[in-house]
Amino acid sequence: MNAETSTQNPFPTSAETTTGSTGTGTGYSSEANRVRKVAQTLHEAVDSLEQKIGTSADRVMGMQEEYGNMAREQVRSNPLAALGIAFAAGFIVARILR
Repeated sequence: MNAETSTQNPFPTSAETTTGSTGTGTGYSSEANRVRKVAQTLHEAVDSLEQKIGTSADRVMGMQEEYGNMAREQVRSNPLAALGIAFAAGFIVARILR
């Protein structure tokens, strides 16, 4: 690198383009604060979404376990009916896919 390119920012901000390459304008700090505020707001939104998804996932896992246990109980109490339902479902799927 030469001396000219080492001191210049390769990604100039709007504040740098209006105040020059010295960066002495007050626009730079206000832009930085705005970026920090936006980043903080986005982080809070992501955290909130993560919490909601985690809660929903736990609820779905609980429902899956509950319905799985109910299905097991039904199969144990009526094994022939479960076998007949499984055969009928397989027969229907085979007819549809043919």
